[in-house]
Amino acid sequence: MRNNLLVRLLLSPFSFLYGIGVGFRNLLYKKGVLRSVSFDLPIIGIGNLSTGGTGKSPHVEYLVRFLRQYLRVGVLSRGYKRRTQGVKFVERNLKVEDVGDEPLQIKIKHPDVVVTVAERRTLAIPSMISKYPALRCIVMDDSFQHRSVKPGLNIMLTTHDEPFYEDYLLPSGNLREWRDGYRRADLIVVTKCPEDLEQSRAEQMRQKINPAPNQRVFFSRYRYGKPYYLLNSRYRLQWTPGLNIILFCAIADTSYLEEYLLDRVDKMHVMSFPDHHYFKQNEIDDLKQRYSSMPGDKKAIITTEKDAVRLIRFSKVLHEAQLPIFVLPVQVEMMFDQDEQFRDHIKQFMLNFTV
Repeated sequence: MRNNLLVRLLLSPFSFLYGIGVGFRNLLYKKGVLRSVSFDLPIIGIGNLSTGGTGKSPHVEYLVRFLRQYLRVGVLSRGYKRRTQGVKFVERNLKVEDVGDEPLQIKIKHPDVVVTVAERRTLAIPSMISKYPALRCIVMDDSFQHRSVKPGLNIMLTTHDEPFYEDYLLPSGNLREWRDGYRRADLIVVTKCPEDLEQSRAEQMRQKINPAPNQRVFFSRYRYGKPYYLLNSRYRLQWTPGLNIILFCAIADTSYLEEYLLDRVDKMHVMSFPDHHYFKQNEIDDLKQRYSSMPGDKKAIITTEKDAVRLIRFSKVLHEAQLPIFVLPVQVEMMFDQDEQFRDHIKQFMLNFTV
């Protein structure tokens, strides 16, 4: 709806008022009236200017997979939509309602990583350091607007299809602050790029971003793995001709995922819910009914890794209903052979870090 020019014009006064508020807050930080706390530990912040859908979770995992090869790494998140409060250390046996879907997903996939959720990050980081003295780096999720902690390295994400420089402030657009907030970033990653992105197009986007001399721009894409059965990861789904699927998910933006799946299946029905949505029994019943009504025997249900941690509480129901729900794993890779360059920036930050 916000892509409609008339709606955007009608909402523009509210965007202006919102912009005054967020601009004043940023000015207070700039003038030192509000202060960001620094710690004697390397902290990498990753976030965006928009309300979501830029792929923060896969990029956090990208950093985790790289860093954990060399040192003990932690992840700090606010645990969006969790039903607990305060500082909480994530364990694999906790419920998604306790810690949020993305933190639990990371802990399940990377048990050796210290994953923590907290509203107040200035309290969480000392708790993490105290409990885990061997911790050598913290990746702080969704950090761009949460300025109470100052990361040593700031990474900003923006999508290829909806770059920040073409977006508008809330509520007429998706930006949580003015476009020039990107100047706080050290590294800017254009995410969800198409497979066939040409370097000429990437260069056009780089010029529109207009990075400062100290900023570097990278381009990333998703690499999807083979879907595995939710209740037993040993079983994999084969992309056979004539396959019909239901895409059952609650993520901010399904367009990139849908485009990938449409090239591999015959027909696709999408059951989409708001981001981080807690599934209900009646929605599982609806899924069962829709699956049963699909013709033929070449059919399956696809969901995302983030949704899987919210679906697992229905394991008994799903098993009894014999619903073949397959989880589509995803990893990030930098385009144009930039993986090594990107990792070199992370390495240099770690090597050059001083208190």
